[in-house]
Amino acid sequence: MAAAVNAPVPAAGNAPGESSSTQAEIDVEIAAAAKDYAERGVEETQPRRDYPPYRSSLLRHPTKDPVQADPEGAELWAPAFGQRDVDPLEADLTIQRGGEPIGERMVVTGRVLDGDGRPVRGQLVEIWQANAGGRYVHQRDQHPAPLDPHFTGMGRCLTDDEGRYRFTTIKPGPYPWRNHRSAWRPAHIHFSLFGTDFTQRLVTQMYFPGDPLFALDPIYQSILDPAARARLVAAYDHDLTQPEWATGYRWDIVLTGAHRTPLDDPEDPA
Repeated sequence: MAAAVNAPVPAAGNAPGESSSTQAEIDVEIAAAAKDYAERGVEETQPRRDYPPYRSSLLRHPTKDPVQADPEGAELWAPAFGQRDVDPLEADLTIQRGGEPIGERMVVTGRVLDGDGRPVRGQLVEIWQANAGGRYVHQRDQHPAPLDPHFTGMGRCLTDDEGRYRFTTIKPGPYPWRNHRSAWRPAHIHFSLFGTDFTQRLVTQMYFPGDPLFALDPIYQSILDPAARARLVAAYDHDLTQPEWATGYRWDIVLTGAHRTPLDDPEDPA
């Protein structure tokens, strides 16, 4: 499993300043990149780190070779995770703040698998997300949407022997993020997965089917391969849906191989 790092920082206000570009201009750039990708015929299943429609990627993507680090040295300063460190109640984001949050309650579950379809057991899975109004509990997120006093937007669990994770939460709302005028991110949940060492961290995002903002979002579109983009979208599962309680979504995470789940740019936590 490749190493990656990312911090749970919201996107609102994450750019140096709002771009003067319009959505129409961004759409033209997205279309041009897609056309170039189709003509070259070289498969790209991970996000482009230097993707002009995603304005801050031009400033933040790595331009130099990685610096080699001693994994054993890093582990001396890293936390250790085990069964006793993660309470099962941490996977229910609807009961963590002394009251019920506002929004569409839902269950999100799936399996963490390796490239051969084998379950990855005991994997620490963390999520963070905006509330139903599209607002993060973070000082950098100051856009005028209400905070929910009963929702922190953070949870974690460990995968079971079949590689399954399961969260109860509410559906996040879309939010503005200043990439360009009237830029809005599709509703999504951030996922972080830890391996056996702290240096083995992968970060990605899960989206919801049928979102009208997909075609307009440079972060989602920075994955130029349509099949790879589709692997970031959860499936609604009516059998998982609980009567009078919650809708259900299912989303598997594949760590390696041809069907590997696309990952976030380590420098851009939107």
